[in-house]
Amino acid sequence: MIIRKTTMEDLDEVMEIYAGARAFMAQNGNPTQWGDGYPQEELIREDIEKERSYVAVVDGRIETVFMYQYGEDPTYRRIEDGSWKNDEPYGVIHRIASRHNVKGIGAKCLQWGFLQCKNLRIDTHEDNTVMQHVLKKNGFERCGIICLENGSPRIAFQKTE
Repeated sequence: MIIRKTTMEDLDEVMEIYAGARAFMAQNGNPTQWGDGYPQEELIREDIEKERSYVAVVDGRIETVFMYQYGEDPTYRRIEDGSWKNDEPYGVIHRIASRHNVKGIGAKCLQWGFLQCKNLRIDTHEDNTVMQHVLKKNGFERCGIICLENGSPRIAFQKTE
């Protein structure tokens, strides 16, 4: 497996992975997290242009896509029902999606993110029990609730060294 930055040539394949992820979430009790067509192609194009979109490639095929960036995320400024583990600079993973063909690939992407920054934050929907399980299994701790720009609540997780 290699993890590399996403290119515009990858866009169609990446959007297929996101469409599959929306279907998977809906089939597994989480129809609303990305139910409105999120993430939109415009956002993914922006991620690629800003060099914060990454893909995991296995045997020449993109299996997973995610956004990673180092630096403050505005939606993480305020946390309720808990607190962040620290106030140190951090990395963030968002929009992680997989084809579900390679067992454990999501965990490997999380591990890659942690290698980039030993203070990593991520969030997920309360109905996304699959992701919550993956996060806890990989050493992330529940810290509280954050709200997206649209006001939608998300469970916030953090992993530190």
